[in-house]
Amino acid sequence: MDTPPKNYLIDMDGVLMRGSEPIPGAPEFIARLVERRAKFLILTNNSMYTPRDLQLRLRRSGLEVPVESIYTSAMATAEFLHSQNPAGTAYVIGEAGLTTALHEIGYGLVDADPDYVVVGETTAYSFQRITQAVRMVAAGARFVATNRDTAGPAEGGIVPATGAIAALISSSTGVDP
Repeated sequence: MDTPPKNYLIDMDGVLMRGSEPIPGAPEFIARLVERRAKFLILTNNSMYTPRDLQLRLRRSGLEVPVESIYTSAMATAEFLHSQNPAGTAYVIGEAGLTTALHEIGYGLVDADPDYVVVGETTAYSFQRITQAVRMVAAGARFVATNRDTAGPAEGGIVPATGAIAALISSSTGVDP
């Protein structure tokens, strides 16, 4: 009698990948999972990229991962917001992975009077956008961050992550995400 396949939850950054390079043995491990038709989900708290973007990044590094096997903090955030307010609006500090996830669940992205201020990973911080977020949270918009990591790994060293930007807004408003 065959043993049923196990289910796997796998962190992407630091477990499968280190920067743009796969961890030794990762491509072979993923290939075995796919070959055995095991159920697995690769998780990342980086909200910058869509699952399709990440699939391409992984493929270029030698990991063949089905797009439906990738789950991001942007997707989790979108599902959370949808569960709280299915047709809501958000002011977003973040990249395409986050805005796409919010659009896909039916959220409108606005520059005034949002239901939520949502902060995710980005490389394009703007004092003006952070100031606008501070004012919106102070005026009553609910505050959500895709993750609390204050620093993240990058080529050449660490970089400020979502939690660092959320801390700026939080310390200005007294409201935690």
